[in-house]
Amino acid sequence: MKKTHLIASLFLVLGQWSCISTQNISKQNQNMDSDKMTYLALGDSYTIGEGVEAKDRYPHQAVEMLEASGIVFSEPKIIATTGWTTDELKKGIQASDVNGKTYDLVTLLIGVNNQYRGRPVDNYRSEFRQLLEDTIAFAKGDKSHVVVLSIPDWGVTPFAVNRGSDQEKVAREIDQYNQAKKEITEEIGVTYIDITEHYRINGMKPESVVSDQLHPSGLIYQYWAEKLVEIVEVMEF
Repeated sequence: MKKTHLIASLFLVLGQWSCISTQNISKQNQNMDSDKMTYLALGDSYTIGEGVEAKDRYPHQAVEMLEASGIVFSEPKIIATTGWTTDELKKGIQASDVNGKTYDLVTLLIGVNNQYRGRPVDNYRSEFRQLLEDTIAFAKGDKSHVVVLSIPDWGVTPFAVNRGSDQEKVAREIDQYNQAKKEITEEIGVTYIDITEHYRINGMKPESVVSDQLHPSGLIYQYWAEKLVEIVEVMEF
C-alpha cells in the first residue's frame, strides 16, 4: 500500500510540475508578445491582398522589413475586404473586435471602390474624413503614428484594358479622389504616401498583377511596404 501511495504521490508532483511549467511558458510567450508593437491596417482589397499569400500583403512585408532593422511588431491586425467602400469599411470596423483598442501604428487605404461604383467625390470627402478621425483614435490619438496611402489607378491594369475601360476617365477620377484624400490628410496633419504614380508606371506589367489581372502582386506591395517603412523608421515610439 505504501509503495502504491508513493507512486501516486510521485505522479501527482510530476503532473503539478508539468502544469506549472506549461503556465510559465505561456506567460513567457505572452510577455514576448507584449514587448512587440502593434499595427492595425484598414482598407479594402489592396490591404487584405486579394490574390496573394498573407506574407506578401504590404502590411506583412512592412513588419518583416522593420524587424530586420530592429523595430519589432506583432502580426498586423487587418480589417479589410475586397470591394469595400468607405461606408462599408466603417461598418466592418464597428462589427470587428477592435473597438476600444489602440495600436502603435495604423494605416488607411480606401476609396477605389467608391470611384469604381461612380460615387460622388464630395460623399467620399465626408466619409473619408470620418474614417481618418477614427483611425487617429485607434492610434491613441497620435497623428504621427497614422499613415494614409493614396489610391492606385486600376485603369492601367490588363483587366481594365481587356474590358475596354475608359482609362483616361478612370485616371481623372482617381486623381480627384486622391486630391480630396490628400487635402484632408494634410489638413488634419497625418502623413500621406503617394503610391499612385509608381503604380501607373508598373501596374500593367505581367509581374505586377495576380491571376485576375487586376490586383497587385507581392512585387507591387513590396514597394508600398518600403515607402511605409521609411516613415515608420523615423517615428518615436
